Amino acid sequence: MKLAQFKTKTSDEARLGKLENGVIVDITEVAPTMLDFIHKGSAAVQAARGVTPKTAYAPDAVEYLPAVNAGKVLAIGRNYVDHAIEGGSEPPKAPMIFCKFLNSLTGHNQPVTLHAISEKIDFEAELAVVIGRRATKVSQEDALNYVFGYACLDDVSARDLQFADGQWVRGKGLDGFCPLGPFITTRDEIADPQSLKIEGILNGEVMQSSNTDKMIFNVAYLIHYITQGITLEAGDVIATGTPDGVGVFRNPPVLLKDGDVFEVKIDGLETLRNSFVNP
Repeated sequence: MKLAQFKTKTSDEARLGKLENGVIVDITEVAPTMLDFIHKGSAAVQAARGVTPKTAYAPDAVEYLPAVNAGKVLAIGRNYVDHAIEGGSEPPKAPMIFCKFLNSLTGHNQPVTLHAISEKIDFEAELAVVIGRRATKVSQEDALNYVFGYACLDDVSARDLQFADGQWVRGKGLDGFCPLGPFITTRDEIADPQSLKIEGILNGEVMQSSNTDKMIFNVAYLIHYITQGITLEAGDVIATGTPDGVGVFRNPPVLLKDGDVFEVKIDGLETLRNSFVNP
C-alpha cells in the first residue's frame, strides 16, 4: 500500500490517502495522520484496504505534506563506497550518524528555499526507512520487522556550511532541507530493500544512478546499530545515505540554483520531486 498525507486545493485540513488505481483514495476515516496510522499498525492497514473509494483525487490535484511527521530523522553519511571515494574519504568503519531537524521536512512538489546563508547547496537522493514500532536493542536478524515502510528522500545539503562547521547538522538541517515522500510504500510491497535502483535527476538529467545493494551498511544493520543506544519510535525516519554523483564533487561542480527541479526515483516507490527557489 502507498500512503500519503495531503491537503486539497480547497481546504487546509490535513488528509490521509492511499494510492489505488491511479487516484488517491481518502482514508482519513481510518486515521487522521500518518503517525496515527502507523501507531494503529496492522489494524489500520486492514481497515484501509477495506475503504470504499467514496472520495478520491487525482495525484496532481492535491498539495502533498511530508510523508510523515517524524519524531526524529537520523541520517547516515558516506554509506555508499563510491560516494565516499568521490569525496576523497575512506569508507567508514561504522555508520556515521547525524540529524536533520523537523523544520527541514518538506512535501513532494513543494518549493525548497535556497537559503541566502549558503552559496553551495547540493542534492542527495536517498532511500528513507520509516519505523513502524518502538525499537530498542534490536537484533540485525529481526530489524526489518520494525519497518513500517519506505519512501524517497532528498538530503539537501549546504556544502559550504557543512564543510566549514566541521560537522554536518547545520548544513543539512536548514528549513526545508528534507523533502520526503510523496508516499510511504508499506514494507510488504518491497521484497528486498537492498536491491532497489536509485536515481537522482536534476532538470531531467540523471546525476546519480546506483543500487541500494551498494550500501556499506544495509537497512537491517543500521536499525540494529542505531537501536543499541538510541530508541527509535514509530514514525521515526532513517535516511540511509546517498550514492555517488552529487553536485559538489563534480568537475565543474553542479550546485542547485533558482528554478532547478530535482527528482528522487527508487524502484517500487513513487518519485519525489521538488523545485528550488531563491529566498
